[in-house]
Amino acid sequence: MTMTTTIAHEKASRPMRIGILVQKYSTLAVLIVLFLAFAIGTDRFFTGTNLVNILQQISMLTIVAVGLTFGFAAKEMDLSVGYVVGLAGLLAPLLMVAGVPIPLAIMGALGAGLGVGLINSALVVGVGVPSLIATLAAGSILWGINFMISGGRAIYGGIPAEYLALGQGKVAGILPYPALIMLIIVAGSWFVMERTTFGRYLYAVGGNARAAELSGIKVRTYRVYGLALSSLFAAISGIILSARLGSGQPNGGETYLLDGLAAVFIGMTMLRPGTATVMGTFFGALLIGIMNNGLNLVGMDTYVQSIVKGIIIVIAVSVVSRTTKLKLL
Repeated sequence: MTMTTTIAHEKASRPMRIGILVQKYSTLAVLIVLFLAFAIGTDRFFTGTNLVNILQQISMLTIVAVGLTFGFAAKEMDLSVGYVVGLAGLLAPLLMVAGVPIPLAIMGALGAGLGVGLINSALVVGVGVPSLIATLAAGSILWGINFMISGGRAIYGGIPAEYLALGQGKVAGILPYPALIMLIIVAGSWFVMERTTFGRYLYAVGGNARAAELSGIKVRTYRVYGLALSSLFAAISGIILSARLGSGQPNGGETYLLDGLAAVFIGMTMLRPGTATVMGTFFGALLIGIMNNGLNLVGMDTYVQSIVKGIIIVIAVSVVSRTTKLKLL
């Protein structure tokens, strides 16, 4: 290869490298611009109290979204997570009001969430129902169960203070426990997905199930893992939510489905476009949290926030679909 050909090749590849960098970090740039815009636009945004408040506000959303990330990595979508949040957030208070010790009540709520994930897995992996359909049906069933076990009413009173501290307490009077739990889960999940064989196998199953199977990976098992972890993380979020609210709400987790999906889709436009990553999801949840918080501070109505989130989801999915030919079914 001549020197002239080499120089021409380098000049041609330079725009390609720039395009890749723009594709990987443009959403992160939007996050930074949005942060700066609110910091300049309102003096109440860039304060220590408000920044900690943002972390607390996104903590339960992020935990749900990280669980969805495990499912997405295996190319499975879980539409029941919002109702699993509600189920766990009801069961833990109900069990404690009935006299069950706090650890057992928490384990019961987590077990219920994991059970939902395993049932979803049986339908998807065992029967062959697409995860989109199976989990949508599961969500409808759970909605009815949540209202049935609660009588359509919130569960108040009789919840131990030690349990409430899980959602309302702070470390050293500064960092809320929900935010601390979120950060631990994000760090741990990132390590599992990026630095362990489990994570590599999960991505392999989602990337090309046939190739993964030929490589000796138990594809069906890892699909089960993805759906089971999605529900388990939703249950963790539900427990924290009930402790935060001081009550169990039958419809308390419904908003986490749309916001959780938005966080994952936004995250799929950055770092490794087209791939659900834990850090991408975290930045996606952070973008949603900053947007919600900033719009609240400037007095924007909640229905406008809902419109904006819907637009963001459409844009994120469009970008990912065009650049990676994303398939969800």
